[in-house]
Amino acid sequence: MGVIRAEPARVTDWAARSVGAVWRAFDVQLATYAALLAAIGLVMAYTNSVESGSTPLDAGTTFTRGLMWAGIAVVVFVATTLFDYRWLKTLAWPIYALQLGLLVLTLAIGDGVGGAARWIAVGPFTFQFSELAKILMIVVLANYLGARQGRLRSLPSILGACLLVVPPFILVMLQPDLGSSLVLLAILVGMLFMSGASLFWLFAIPATILPMLPLIWTYVLRDYQKQRITAFLNPATDTQGAGYQLNQSVMAVGSGGPFGKGLTNGTQNQASLLPVQESDFVGAIYLEELGFIGAMILLILFGALLWRLLVAGWRSKDPFGMMFASGLASMILFQLVVNLGMVIGIMPITGIPLPFISHGGASLISLAVGLGIVQSINIRQTRAEW
Repeated sequence: MGVIRAEPARVTDWAARSVGAVWRAFDVQLATYAALLAAIGLVMAYTNSVESGSTPLDAGTTFTRGLMWAGIAVVVFVATTLFDYRWLKTLAWPIYALQLGLLVLTLAIGDGVGGAARWIAVGPFTFQFSELAKILMIVVLANYLGARQGRLRSLPSILGACLLVVPPFILVMLQPDLGSSLVLLAILVGMLFMSGASLFWLFAIPATILPMLPLIWTYVLRDYQKQRITAFLNPATDTQGAGYQLNQSVMAVGSGGPFGKGLTNGTQNQASLLPVQESDFVGAIYLEELGFIGAMILLILFGALLWRLLVAGWRSKDPFGMMFASGLASMILFQLVVNLGMVIGIMPITGIPLPFISHGGASLISLAVGLGIVQSINIRQTRAEW
């Protein structure tokens, strides 16, 4: 006859089971793809530092700043993963107020080039709050749309989501930052589409803006923005002025060929012919130095990352999780398409960064926050105790 033995559960056993459940829910693939893309960004920061005539490890170079921001991004990612995302639903309206406050503060004390107000100095760092505003907007919309599942085919619910985006959109346009404003609209459209909103209204609402395009062109767009659009439509008219960046970028991409010229060997890079080649036009330098093969590697990594984001959304038991993952995927996809379209000459120049690759602390930190929230959603689907 068997003997039944009762032993008290040890705290260490409980902790091991709990941590094991969390680890199994943590999406290692998602983190790996993001880390590889960030590593490519550091490689491009290195090559840009070499070609600027600096030793990459010197203080203040693009590469050392990239390393610093990458380290901060890792800490932010871990902290956000550990944070219980469900608090974001409770704090959605304060987060919305914070978003608007940061954008108003940027207009009040922000600095930039040519009269723009886009960056705020925080101690020794400069930060672009419009990048963080994208993630905060996803949080607010995820809470709004997640709470209205089943009612999003009605016009009032769709208009409510649109009205939430209008104030931050206007504040970002006033900086002026056309690129970030367009990203906010892309986030809205992507999240509405994934929420099951009526396709009729998704097409009908933008159609009402078409008659306003002449007014937008005359009274909203700045002169340099108009010049960029006209240069895109006819780049040969001003190759040394508004069309200079576009022409240099297209030449860099075309000279890359199948395998590229090799890191630090790009002609545009060596001669510093392409303005802002470490940020907005880093894609052109990447394609010149790594060619078609490098482009395929980049697109595969982005495709895998976007797939894991959508998988995280589909697996979420919480509508907020589905909405947030789709919003982050919409943001990354839009920025990827527009930036690469810009550097190969099929889209106008808008100043939208290439996610993970363009040098910039605000963009990388914001992506780390977004990915951390997705991982927080992943690991809390198992109801593990902390």
